[in-house]
Amino acid sequence: MEKAIAFLRGLQEHNTREWFEAHKEEYLRVKAETEAFTERLIAGIASFDPSVGGLTPKECTYRIYRDTRFSSDKRPYKTHIGIFVSPGGKKSGHSGYYLHIEPEHPATNDAPEGGCMLITGLYMPAPAILKSVREEILFNGETFVRNIEAAKGFTLARTNSLKRLPVGFPADTPYAEYLRLKDFCLEMPLSEKALHAPALLEEAVERFALTAPFNRQLNKAVDFALEAM
Repeated sequence: MEKAIAFLRGLQEHNTREWFEAHKEEYLRVKAETEAFTERLIAGIASFDPSVGGLTPKECTYRIYRDTRFSSDKRPYKTHIGIFVSPGGKKSGHSGYYLHIEPEHPATNDAPEGGCMLITGLYMPAPAILKSVREEILFNGETFVRNIEAAKGFTLARTNSLKRLPVGFPADTPYAEYLRLKDFCLEMPLSEKALHAPALLEEAVERFALTAPFNRQLNKAVDFALEAM
């Protein structure tokens, strides 16, 4: 991933259409390498989570072009690469396994701190899915906590959370802290050194495997919500 990091670092410094067009061939090489890596990552994850078997790199990767129509930030390109492997692909609404590739940099007014991460879970789920996940936690909270603890090296993201319990959930539940969450994600930072290592694929698959029970529990709730829609 050294070429990807080098390209993205240049794009961070020169996020213009002129610079991008001048480095279009470099971007196309990075894109091809990312798709090849994604294909192998899908196969690796499918070895312990068959629900993602048969996905294509196109179903798990994102365009580098930003939609700036409704944003005050008019920079035309994303300065990271994301690979999201989930049942049905990136648009399915399911929980999945996400590899975030971004050069390390300090936080600024325009962007949060950069860096690479492994993430498993649900980000900004639809209201019906969010309600279903909360109900799953309410009734099977012990399993939810156990699945978090089993994901050694990962931490549960807690930044996107309500101040109070959502309406309709009991105040005396021992799982209140989890019911207030609006995202359900386990995170593990990766250094650029780890990203460049020959064993990146094997390490990512091994680490993601630890989060499979957490992912399965979330998708149980997702499937219930989707079937009810």
